[in-house]
Amino acid sequence: MVKKKVPDWLNSSLWSTTTAPPPPDDDRPQRYAAPKPVAAAASAAASAAEPPVPVVAPPAPAPTHVHAPVPVPPRDVVSVQQEPPKPQVIVSDTRPSNSDRNDVENGSFVQPQLLSELSKKVINVRELRRIAMQGIPDVAGIRSTVWKLLLGYLPPDRGLWPSELAKKRSQYKHFKDDLLVNPSEITRRLDKSTIYESEEWKCESSGFLSRSEITHDEHPLSLGKSSIWNQFFQDSEIMEQIDRDVKRTHPDMHFFSGDSSFAKSNQEALKNILIVFAKLNPGIRYVQGMNEILAPLYYVFKSDPDEEFSVSAEADTFFCFVELLSGFRDNFCQQLDNSVVGIRSTITRLSQLLKEHDEELWRHLEVTTKVNPQFYAFRWITLLLTQEFNFADSLHIWDTLLSDPDGPQETLLRVCCAMLILIRRRLLAGDFTSNLKLLQNYPPTNISHLLYVANKLRTLG
Repeated sequence: MVKKKVPDWLNSSLWSTTTAPPPPDDDRPQRYAAPKPVAAAASAAASAAEPPVPVVAPPAPAPTHVHAPVPVPPRDVVSVQQEPPKPQVIVSDTRPSNSDRNDVENGSFVQPQLLSELSKKVINVRELRRIAMQGIPDVAGIRSTVWKLLLGYLPPDRGLWPSELAKKRSQYKHFKDDLLVNPSEITRRLDKSTIYESEEWKCESSGFLSRSEITHDEHPLSLGKSSIWNQFFQDSEIMEQIDRDVKRTHPDMHFFSGDSSFAKSNQEALKNILIVFAKLNPGIRYVQGMNEILAPLYYVFKSDPDEEFSVSAEADTFFCFVELLSGFRDNFCQQLDNSVVGIRSTITRLSQLLKEHDEELWRHLEVTTKVNPQFYAFRWITLLLTQEFNFADSLHIWDTLLSDPDGPQETLLRVCCAMLILIRRRLLAGDFTSNLKLLQNYPPTNISHLLYVANKLRTLG
């Protein structure tokens, strides 16, 4: 059996070159308003390395990177099909200049297109996806609005935004009022509604305080399934777990961690969202790691410069979190772990994807060194890569996950496969121990290159 040869464009030293780690994270919240120096530096370095190898900027300025059925606007850039080792590999022949590449990295190309699309009375979501796949600038609250549109929280018709937002935010307030209440408060409310109406006249005439009858389900020691107290004590265990996990969320970021009132309020918002979600979804409830998926959404929405959106970040985040998790919920359901839709099946699909595109690497990992994909891919997939890269890079990856028309699940698997391919030389030279350590502590990489390779895997598939 002849092994599949990996295209030369993947064997280039360009993909195995790691970039310098990002600056210290103490000032991450302030850093996002500026252009991305790390990505820009990496792209500049890439342009200087190996001139014969065509280097393409982040996937979007060239129409080669856009795939049907997304409409492609006319461009002046001409793409030609070269003569690579594999006929199906198509690389743009037009090499962007340093100034063009910097413009792309700074968002000067993407930002006007996004603002133009967002200003329309009825937004074309397909066109918005096409633009957003190029990366969303970290300015003017653009990412906050685009993510809400991509997740279906905001309707395409801008005229409906005020009424839809008011309805959803009011609904979340009712969820909190009903679900984040101590059972004694519920009992007090019931007593108030019944006693006040039926026995008020007795109190006034006799001078004695009335006593309400406590039913079996309302007794704190009741073990009945419908007992509000029994349910409260069961929920307490989950609430304690949520509290511990939230306090461990991005401890290097002042936005989430620290003794400031701002950090405390953000932690409280995360806890509220996770508790409400757990109570509304008894089949899943809360699974460790959900806090890591929630954090990017809340950070983006809370950082919106528009105060109207910022103050309602908790409610907006809740509904977007529900929508995002709806595409991955089977990965969190333990009863489905061994099913065709469970997490193990998803990891198997990643293994098959790697075998399809790089059989030599697949064989070395799973046959020769016997590195089970579950040892590293479980965290990659369930936490949507939030633990493998710094926070700013995670947001860039999520821009692609949320905007890809194939859906976040398929896009995530391609990105994971690209992560393996980018470090294939180190993996092929490693044994079980070194490879497992490398995959569980993924090295710094250029995110634009990573997403470019992931997009290539779509065309090769």
